[in-house]
Amino acid sequence: MRTAGALALADGTVFRGTAVAAGGIATGEIVFNTAMTGYQEIATDPSYAGQVVVMTAPHIGNYGTSRLDDQAPVPHCAGFVVRAMARVASNWRSEGSFAGWLADHGVIALSDVDTRRLTRHIRDHGAMPAALGTDGMAADLVAAAAAAPRMEGRDLTRLVTTDVPYVVGPEGTARMRVVAYDFGIKRDILARLTGHGAEVHVVPATTPAEDVLQLDPAGVFLSNGPGDPEPLTAAVAAVRRLLGKVPIFGICLGQQVLGLALGASTSKLPFGHHGGNHPVRSLAEGTVDITSQNHGFTVDLWPLAEGEQPPRPRGVPGPDLLPAAVDSEFGVIVPTHQNLNDGSLEGFECPQVAAFSVQYHPEAAPGPNDAARLFGRFARVLEGR
Repeated sequence: MRTAGALALADGTVFRGTAVAAGGIATGEIVFNTAMTGYQEIATDPSYAGQVVVMTAPHIGNYGTSRLDDQAPVPHCAGFVVRAMARVASNWRSEGSFAGWLADHGVIALSDVDTRRLTRHIRDHGAMPAALGTDGMAADLVAAAAAAPRMEGRDLTRLVTTDVPYVVGPEGTARMRVVAYDFGIKRDILARLTGHGAEVHVVPATTPAEDVLQLDPAGVFLSNGPGDPEPLTAAVAAVRRLLGKVPIFGICLGQQVLGLALGASTSKLPFGHHGGNHPVRSLAEGTVDITSQNHGFTVDLWPLAEGEQPPRPRGVPGPDLLPAAVDSEFGVIVPTHQNLNDGSLEGFECPQVAAFSVQYHPEAAPGPNDAARLFGRFARVLEGR
């Protein structure tokens, strides 16, 4: 059922549209995603907990939905906003419409919104709390957006992490045992790990290091997840105790947790990186991967450096925006990857303790597979030990 809908931002701006899924009011931090496809994977990515997703691609839902595309059992986004929601789904895999799928899961969604204007507003004013619902609730939506909490300081991993440990078997013969911290892990991440012969023991986000070491893993994986990394004090403390005892590979929120454990700091990006077309340069090789990203915070190594960060020049940012290397109590930290849109840190390694991480999603889902080889690198490190 389609009724008049509205979206209110914390700064008082209101966008009109059509409510196309569940009823009621939803609140969350509003962000935009530049992916052309993969709307179901985006909606079920636990990293979107507490966020309202705006798709910049104008036509969404045309190929329907399939259980094979779920990255988690249920959607985790707080709401969904599109320019045009497809009324007809056409694909041999389709099990139903996207609007119907959202409604079945109780997700509030708007169509017919001027997402180009909305995206420019987020770009210019930053990600902020928002509320969406039917147009008759416009006054309530403005008040709800103003009262909604900001992302800073929020531990959202507790909403998405597993309650109990579980094991995912490998494809074929097990060649290694990996413990994966579940900060909001996606199904396709597990598939990448098991595809390289890993028996994956998934543990809750607050699992102590001692419990992990009792499993005698060949390596530890730090997953993606939502929210601000700084409140994750238990996870940071656990990683500090694991450094040097077992190889560590982190992605997304996992990179931020690893960075905090090494003594770096984190900060919030103005509107985050969300989409499947972010160019990332390998600082060692000079090559560029097109990557899938979904994060609102970034690791900053400059507090560990002797000098100060130079001002960003016009044009494509250069490697000088990142320190060449910094010292930590666990050894030298070397930046390995850089975002070519804003120059931010996209990857680093600490060779003395066999730890490395990237800020993007090498498993994609959705997005390009340029960086999938990083799972192979992790597997080779573990097999070598």
